[in-house]
Amino acid sequence: MKGPQEIFSQLQGQFGQFVPDMARAAREDFETQARATVMSVLSRLELVTREEFDAQQAVLMKTREKVEALEKRVAELEQRQSS
Repeated sequence: MKGPQEIFSQLQGQFGQFVPDMARAAREDFETQARATVMSVLSRLELVTREEFDAQQAVLMKTREKVEALEKRVAELEQRQSS
């Protein structure tokens, strides 16, 4: 018959085997939860990729150039009309 010390040592050894698995599972669970939280926050921020930003900036620059050209053309037409 095993004594209390032997039983305790055996239980401690078995528990020791599970601790690394429990720690790894806890870390993986934490990482999964953290990743989900970060993705949720980022989706609410409505961020755009760099490519989308650059594409919109190019569209804005072309639009600005057209507006400036039209303003210049209107000024020329107004100049002619007043002459």
